[in-house]
Amino acid sequence: MTEKKVIYLFPGQGSQYRGIGSDLPARFESARRTYEEASDVLGYDVAELSFEDPAEQINLTRYTQPVLLTHHMACLRAYRELTNNPLAPCAAAGHSLGEYSALVVAGAMSFPTALDLVKTRGELMGEFGEGEMSALPIDLETAQGWADRYFCGIGGINLPAQTVVAGAAHDLDALESAFSAENPRKRPIRLKTEGAFHTYYMVDAARRFRDALDSAEVSAPDIAVLSNYAGGYHDPDPGLIKARLFFQLFHPVNWMGCIQSALAEGINTFLEFGGGIGKGDTPAEKRPNLEGMIKKATRGAEFETAYLSAINVESIEAAARPA
Repeated sequence: MTEKKVIYLFPGQGSQYRGIGSDLPARFESARRTYEEASDVLGYDVAELSFEDPAEQINLTRYTQPVLLTHHMACLRAYRELTNNPLAPCAAAGHSLGEYSALVVAGAMSFPTALDLVKTRGELMGEFGEGEMSALPIDLETAQGWADRYFCGIGGINLPAQTVVAGAAHDLDALESAFSAENPRKRPIRLKTEGAFHTYYMVDAARRFRDALDSAEVSAPDIAVLSNYAGGYHDPDPGLIKARLFFQLFHPVNWMGCIQSALAEGINTFLEFGGGIGKGDTPAEKRPNLEGMIKKATRGAEFETAYLSAINVESIEAAARPA
């Protein structure tokens, strides 16, 4: 029997929705405590914002990021509460904001430290950022040509044939219009973000975020953590971890590089925590954010891989069942 080499995954912005996490506290004591802890740290009711979103704030970056980090941890803790023998990770990774959750799971920073950081990060990205993002079904080299032509930047490298471009709304509109005219069978997808994240539009936010990073308590991780900026594993030096989180803000998320690095290390089991996408309104109707990318990225692997998710009560219970 092949040994399971497990990586824990955490999605980023775009996987938030009104009602996220609302199914967890009634089933899991650990999830209820997680929302209470987050509210104490942040100074507002994270459960109310997540479950009900009465003021329609969940899609504002300053709130989206703490909401997702809290949901990641609530799902993870619920999973651990449910099983005495969970799939133990040898590595962790997160997409953009999710990288902070990966560092928490690896013991490189505490949950309160990560909450403080993403609170500041989200505030700065929302205040100093501008623009929008669009996912194009093309490779990086081709996408770079389109981005350059319309004064946009590359915001993410998700797959060999999916690249995110980002820029001012009018520049993206022009890019998408020309792209669709030239490629009628390929559809750009505008993303749910408040700005052109991970591009030159985020430089001012990053410069201000550095103070928060400098004062944060970060230690060497207990397990390997993948860096969005590097596309490979973080160096255990806390100073370098902080530097790469700084650069991550205005460089592309190299998710494809991260997954390739994981596969090169023989990772064969991917377990995603938190978030959710899809047209349904309730947590039970949502599907995992990263699943499609992971399955496409691992399709050509030299060994068999498995994918699991823990994003709502049903999937957490399923993931916790013995294989």
